Amino acid sequence: MSDGLVTPADAASGLVVLWAVVRTARQARRPLTRTAAVVLGLPVIGVAVAATGASSAGAGLVGFARYLQVCVLVPVAVLMLLRDRRDVRLVAWSLIGLAVWEGAVGVHQYMTGTGALYDGVYVRAVGTFGPTEVMAMAMVVASGVVAATGLALGAPTRRERIVATVFSLALLLPLTVSFSRGAWIATVAACGAQLLLAGVRRAVKVFAAAVAAAVVLVGGFGVGTSMLQERLTSISQVTDAPDQSVVDRYSLWSAAVGMWREKPLTGVGLRDFPEYRDGHAPLAMNSASDTAGAGHGYYREPFLSPHNMYLEILSEQGLLGVVTVGGSWLALLVCALMRTRRARPRPDCAIIACGLLLWHLVDFLYGDIGGSATVLIGVKFGLVAWWALGHDAPDGTAAASEASPR
Repeated sequence: MSDGLVTPADAASGLVVLWAVVRTARQARRPLTRTAAVVLGLPVIGVAVAATGASSAGAGLVGFARYLQVCVLVPVAVLMLLRDRRDVRLVAWSLIGLAVWEGAVGVHQYMTGTGALYDGVYVRAVGTFGPTEVMAMAMVVASGVVAATGLALGAPTRRERIVATVFSLALLLPLTVSFSRGAWIATVAACGAQLLLAGVRRAVKVFAAAVAAAVVLVGGFGVGTSMLQERLTSISQVTDAPDQSVVDRYSLWSAAVGMWREKPLTGVGLRDFPEYRDGHAPLAMNSASDTAGAGHGYYREPFLSPHNMYLEILSEQGLLGVVTVGGSWLALLVCALMRTRRARPRPDCAIIACGLLLWHLVDFLYGDIGGSATVLIGVKFGLVAWWALGHDAPDGTAAASEASPR
């Protein structure tokens, strides 16, 4: 989680929530269905209980506010403000635009050696987020890849599909040089699922295009450097000579499980992972990682979370948090997939929503919701909720006014 400072993104999200409330009040209509209210409101229970159990009242309040923002308020506001598929496409293209900007900065950092420190060289692409948030740019770029893939598979016009395909392939380069193994795995899983949702024939075509792009990137741009090959190899090196980052990751996971065993029902309290970390972690774990570059000096970044969202919830909120927060995400996934299965043909908004949610559910195995890009997660959850919970049409496609692209 963040350090409690209010960022411009937090202020913007507050304005979005306020506008959603004002707009709903002016229209004098019921803002959410019962299902949406239950699914999106469920995390409040586990988070509130964990906040009362925090060792510091201030830390518990900050943690509660952050979870409420990302998991409840921002998604609900986005759900209430999106009107039809045209709005969803606007959000998707905005994600792509942000990914292109951050990706361009990241590729420049990699090519000029001005990125974050990685293996003794300043080549890790981090965009504008800096070396202390090495996962942020990867998440933003991967979101652009998933959004562009969804548009490429289901956009209503051929021109839009072609442009989206170009962006989807182009964004693979900055995603690669982010050196983020979790983002790579999540992107492959999400895009693979999107291809299956769109149909086998399209899956074959896009797979062929992806292979061709890989050949160009490796052969033409020299992306396949020894550092990248080593990073890819390290994904499978769990017990056979793993690097220190893998050792630290599994040590943090072990510490989180130890905390849960200590307080299985409600956890150790919101934002209390650092307080209990050293008492449960193996001796082989470092307490921080070295960061530098991208305009910043040398800094030791402490490990404040287990770098696994599910284990963070389990350790700090216990089984109650897993059932409420995790249950909300699972319900979103089930509802989104059920509506997508009934939709014929499957629209781009369905493929985008399912892809974005699947990406985060996989990435949460390797990361959490902290950092400057946290608010963006709430926006994407809101887009998913619009598709999964925001309509009442019996066929699951959309309301009558949204049954066809505008």
